[in-house]
Amino acid sequence: MFGPLEWHNSFSLLTHLIVASPSSWCTGSCTSIMQNCSRPDSLALLEALRPVFNLSSIRPVVNISTITYVQIDFILVGILGVDEKAQILTTYILQYLTWRNEFVSWDPSECGAEQIIVPRKLLWIPDVVINEFMERNKAPKSLYTYLYHVGTVLDARPVRVVSSCRLDIYTFPFDIQNCTLTFNSYLHRISAIQLGQTIATEKIFEYSKEMMTTVGEWELIGMSSSKKQLPTSDGDIYEELRFFISVRRRSTMYVVNLLLPSCFLITVDLFSFLLPPQKVDRSLFKMTLILGYTVFLLIMNDLLPITGNTIPLINVFLSLCLALMVASLLETVVITNLLHSSSRYSPVPRWLRLTVLHIMGRLVLLPPKRRNSSSSTTEMDAKDGERAGEGGAPRKEGKALQELRRLGRDLRVIRLQVERELNGSPSAEEWIQVGFIIDRLLFGIYILFISVCFLTIIVMWVNSNNTT
Repeated sequence: MFGPLEWHNSFSLLTHLIVASPSSWCTGSCTSIMQNCSRPDSLALLEALRPVFNLSSIRPVVNISTITYVQIDFILVGILGVDEKAQILTTYILQYLTWRNEFVSWDPSECGAEQIIVPRKLLWIPDVVINEFMERNKAPKSLYTYLYHVGTVLDARPVRVVSSCRLDIYTFPFDIQNCTLTFNSYLHRISAIQLGQTIATEKIFEYSKEMMTTVGEWELIGMSSSKKQLPTSDGDIYEELRFFISVRRRSTMYVVNLLLPSCFLITVDLFSFLLPPQKVDRSLFKMTLILGYTVFLLIMNDLLPITGNTIPLINVFLSLCLALMVASLLETVVITNLLHSSSRYSPVPRWLRLTVLHIMGRLVLLPPKRRNSSSSTTEMDAKDGERAGEGGAPRKEGKALQELRRLGRDLRVIRLQVERELNGSPSAEEWIQVGFIIDRLLFGIYILFISVCFLTIIVMWVNSNNTT
């Protein structure tokens, strides 16, 4: 995962900064115990350091009141994953701890070397831990550490950090997560160990961006740090160094695979309003779309985050898409029923006529129609014919003429019935008008919803990519 070349480059950088200013590791007067070598080679140097190795169980200070300054630096080389359900961030870092061992000091010209690599177990190692650690470190173990002639110790090792993090996925997949890595001594108080940094946090962020080897779902976009002192129950104070890491989810995969197909399917459902509602093809088409969208959601369910604290906004969006499809299908069923069975319904209630026909109708540019007077005229003609046939015919007329008049009266009645079937009754026409107004109103809601969704997705996508 992290090659030898990258490790060597980062390690050389830390070594240069440490050796460049050895005086920065102590404040006031620096004391140390000088080791004398019998000859300038490694064996003589190890023999001279043997008394130091015997003191590995105690803090390496000549005076117990002296504070050991531990410098903490790291390089983030990989973001391995984020578990939304468990609220866990998994990262891979190269951790560097540096401090001064007052028991060590030698003359490089006398001992033949400025530094030596020794096993970690032979030296005192500060008990610096990461408070957010949730699992055991599974990275390869580092068995050795660097010891310099000025007494500086550099302990470098890889750490696979599985840390707890409060994740907010409300804006998934355009979310930015801010997690914390808190370094502090497990037992020592501020009177014994104080923490600091060799490299500025801005430089750590730049080096981490350069050394980043994983190009996965998450990318590093920011890093900051702060030092905090907290009181203990016994009245003492301990110190912790906090690094705030900001990571951003790469949203392109979710936009292409989840959001855009949903928008395309609901757009197809929008254009289904152009189909004639009096035919069964429109309802069948909408039922097929709902079935396909349900299968699509089941397939893409693994892409959605699973957590119990908040509901992501994308879940609301997908639910609204499905709800609109179901509402359009129900509306199509209602309109089809009105077109075929409205003649058997009672007249439209007054409140519904006022709300839908007069208010909503004008809103969607479908004002109420005027009643057709042809049918009423035909009824009057039929009634007049009936009266004329009953009372106006003279008795002296022949049976043939009476039969002809009766036949004409029957034809008028048949014509009236045919016109009623073709034109419909006034109440049936009002019900049909109610159906068409609701159909156009839902069509407008569809257009507004799709427009807002597309604009929102585009704006959030652009803002997420522009965030640094």
